[in-house]
Amino acid sequence: MDIESNKNEDALKLAISHARVEREIIYGGGGAKARKKQKDKKKLLARERIAYLIDKDSPFTEIGVFAGYDMYPEQGGCPAGGVVAGIGYVGGKQCVIVANDQTVKAGAWFPITGKKNLRMQEIAMENNLPIIYLVDSAGVFLPMQDEIFPDKEHFGRIFRNNARMSAMGIPQIAAVMGACVAGGAYLPIMSDETLMVNNNGSIFLAGPYLVKAAIGEETDAETLGGAVTHTEISGIADYKFDTEEECLDEIKRICAKIGTNETAGFNRIKSIPPQKDPGEIYGMLPADAGKPYDMLEIIERITDNSEFDQFKKDYGQTILCGYARVEGWAVGIVANQRKIIKNKRGEMQMGGVIYNDSADKAARFIMNCNQKNIPLVFLQDVTGFMVGTRSEHAGIIKDGAKMVNAVANSVVPKITFIIGNSYGAGNYAMCGKAYDPRFIYAWPTARIAVMGGEQAAQTLLQIQMNGLKAKGENIDPATEKNLLEDIKSRYDKQTSPFYAAARLWVDDIIDPVDTRRLIAEGIAAANHKRTTDKFTLGVFQV
Repeated sequence: MDIESNKNEDALKLAISHARVEREIIYGGGGAKARKKQKDKKKLLARERIAYLIDKDSPFTEIGVFAGYDMYPEQGGCPAGGVVAGIGYVGGKQCVIVANDQTVKAGAWFPITGKKNLRMQEIAMENNLPIIYLVDSAGVFLPMQDEIFPDKEHFGRIFRNNARMSAMGIPQIAAVMGACVAGGAYLPIMSDETLMVNNNGSIFLAGPYLVKAAIGEETDAETLGGAVTHTEISGIADYKFDTEEECLDEIKRICAKIGTNETAGFNRIKSIPPQKDPGEIYGMLPADAGKPYDMLEIIERITDNSEFDQFKKDYGQTILCGYARVEGWAVGIVANQRKIIKNKRGEMQMGGVIYNDSADKAARFIMNCNQKNIPLVFLQDVTGFMVGTRSEHAGIIKDGAKMVNAVANSVVPKITFIIGNSYGAGNYAMCGKAYDPRFIYAWPTARIAVMGGEQAAQTLLQIQMNGLKAKGENIDPATEKNLLEDIKSRYDKQTSPFYAAARLWVDDIIDPVDTRRLIAEGIAAANHKRTTDKFTLGVFQV
């Protein structure tokens, strides 16, 4: 390994370590005092519940661990959005699992909590996966009720989705292990089966204090809506258990009996490990995001046997397209080539830029994958489409629109990994969040923005400078430099993977060597739902 590779490896591993440290802090939930309070009630913590529930030695793919990261400092934070969620195997079935974290503001719903819950329901609906709710929540976080309660993508959408999933035949199982209050009470009752833990689980539209205030009735939580009340009197719940473990064991038995549906039919054969060591990726990705590198070398450390059958290899070379296998699954890969390319006309093309020919090639390849029912994997490191007179005269907008049209109308599952830059329309064309990837992940080196930090900072600086000059203010070079550094600092924070993951623009920040496993888990999930949609394109310029 040369000096440059060593530097690259050190930088990437440092970024991974930083993400791991932040992750461990998030795993602490609402803090030691709140965790002890749970334990004193003989309750498991959210992640302990999931660990007990999933099949032994099976993977759990956590989604949204960084949700809410650094978003609510005035409210004391909201680690993981106050809910632990992901995809795991229960009774041999791949399931979506959503567990309220009662240590975070008593499991109350912040705006990001609602967004994360909706994301998990979206995953269940897109992939036809059973969904398990481990309920322990005090309901909406009242100081922010206007940001979580009334809008289309707010709290009420959860129950609308309960009804839609039921109509779609997606099994929903709810275990009430703590409070389940007010509007949230509809979630377990709109599920197929409701389990309750005696003396801890409770379901009611209004708690004892509100009942007293509203109608003057004196009661307690157990009498009002405990497990005995709802399994023996109201008939709302189906099972009651004395311990959480017994409750979780019953969920395992229920899941083990769920039947199978017709699969999507994605092709899979026996897996072959990559010939090239995936660990070498660490030294390949430049510490300087502007430096070129060969994306093909990255791909060959992700694919089975390090094989990649390129489509139109010598045409449109700033995007690599081709067929491969990952953990035995057939995939189509669309990746930005970061090498500087010399095309057949002898012209140099910048790596990471989408040119007319590369957009045209990618659109055609995406159409082919839809024709063959092959899932798509996008590897993003893109600074945007080529600009300038020559590109405009050649119709770069037209060719870009053709690629965007193909991505938007694709009916096979799409899984996106943001490896490095993800700027402007390049983010869209390479299947950014707005284009409905089934799953979307970021490497710690990801940067997501409308344009690069330096260009954006210079543009914003000029706007700010012109505004100050219009007011008659004189700007000396030192002040100009300070303004630029301040703008760049704020912009860089907004482009970081943590900023994106906090807002669920990406599902997680991952170690690059986990890319292969996450592709396989994502396609396994997607294979549960056969689409009846036909791949068609609307009107576009040719």
